[in-house]
Amino acid sequence: METTAYVLLGIVAICWLIAMLVGMVVAFPFGLIGLIAILGIGILFIKVLGDRLSSKEDDHYSQNVEK
Repeated sequence: METTAYVLLGIVAICWLIAMLVGMVVAFPFGLIGLIAILGIGILFIKVLGDRLSSKEDDHYSQNVEK
């Protein structure tokens, strides 16, 4: 049930992102600013995700430290 909800939210997020990108392309001169901003946020997100997945220290604390 939870997985289905995450899949549906993911589909909605992807559709929203596509609609936003199409809208920025339509508003060409000023839409480039938004496209650059989305690209920057995406690059930072990928960097953070990569850092988190490769961090052995975070894995140690999430598995061994009581909350």
